[in-house]
Amino acid sequence: MTQRRRAKPDRKPAAGGLQDLRAQIDAVDEQLHALLNQRAKLAQKAGISKHADGHTVDFYRPEREAEVLRRALERNQGPLRNEEIVRLFREIMSACLAQEEPLKVAFLGPEGTFTQAAVLQHFGHSVRALALSTVDEVFQEVESGSADFGVVAIENSSEGTITNTLDRFLASALHICGEVELRIHHCLMGKMDSLLRVVRVCSHSQALAQCRGWLNEHLPDAERVPVASNAEGARRARDEQGTAAIAGETAADVYHLNLLAREIEDRSDNTTRFLVLGRKLLRPSGADRTTLLLSVGDTQSPGALQRLLEPLARFGISMTRIESRPSRRRKWDYVFFIDLEGHADDTAVRKALAVLKRRASLFRVLGSYPRAVI
Repeated sequence: MTQRRRAKPDRKPAAGGLQDLRAQIDAVDEQLHALLNQRAKLAQKAGISKHADGHTVDFYRPEREAEVLRRALERNQGPLRNEEIVRLFREIMSACLAQEEPLKVAFLGPEGTFTQAAVLQHFGHSVRALALSTVDEVFQEVESGSADFGVVAIENSSEGTITNTLDRFLASALHICGEVELRIHHCLMGKMDSLLRVVRVCSHSQALAQCRGWLNEHLPDAERVPVASNAEGARRARDEQGTAAIAGETAADVYHLNLLAREIEDRSDNTTRFLVLGRKLLRPSGADRTTLLLSVGDTQSPGALQRLLEPLARFGISMTRIESRPSRRRKWDYVFFIDLEGHADDTAVRKALAVLKRRASLFRVLGSYPRAVI
């Protein structure tokens, strides 16, 4: 008995069916457009248009944005990925907020750095990004009010803490208003068309360290030159014969360089964490982190640090990170930067911090802020 072969379904819609699908897409687009404008009008009513003498920064609420993004992820059922949903909602909120005046956000420039990418990931593209030469200048611009917020790198999953950022908090009254986790892909780029023509590699010291193994294998004789930023390395690669740079792929477009190799970082999970700097403390968002600056007083006393931190264990507070830095008050005197799970206004955290404050010779809450959504 001959078995009848099952016909394969036609995956392409007929001409009439395709026209119908396009008409449905157009109808959805019209609805989306109307809803986006409705959302923008509601954002105006929420505050900006009612306060002619106010500034956009007065109405920007990072904790509120974090809540919106988390709700968007909770209801996402595909086919759009979570990352795409977050990016779309971030841009919608960014555009709505910028109707009157865009936020001014300072970052370590020049254009094309990973810090700039972190700015756009966190704030969306409807902001005015201010490229500055040093981390100190980023702090200064926010402190003076010339910038509404700043974004600075704080640690890398491969190379650890970026100490000059930590040290700047010792003399600053700024608060931490958010965090960004950015997956870092490094590329080698230059004017040349072959690795054989690379004489030196310029990049930020962190990027050079994150690509150490690849450089040892593929460019063992090339000079490694640390510079202020990856974008500065790309600029030198554009202007100097024999110079290549390590930077993000965007920098190759900005500085018109050839991509000689992609994804040269030694670890596939290479991620940098950035902090958002501002002038205000935030309300709880429901999924927060708190960063403290503490000093134990007599660090030479046995068990002094353990006694200082004991309230965290007593009240069930998870400490996710601790770093020590010289206090710069006297030799062998240290301060500690500590990250905790939870907001300073949460009941358990508040009780633990009250005890910590009594025991510490220096106590500052640098910020309680929403944890990175993605």
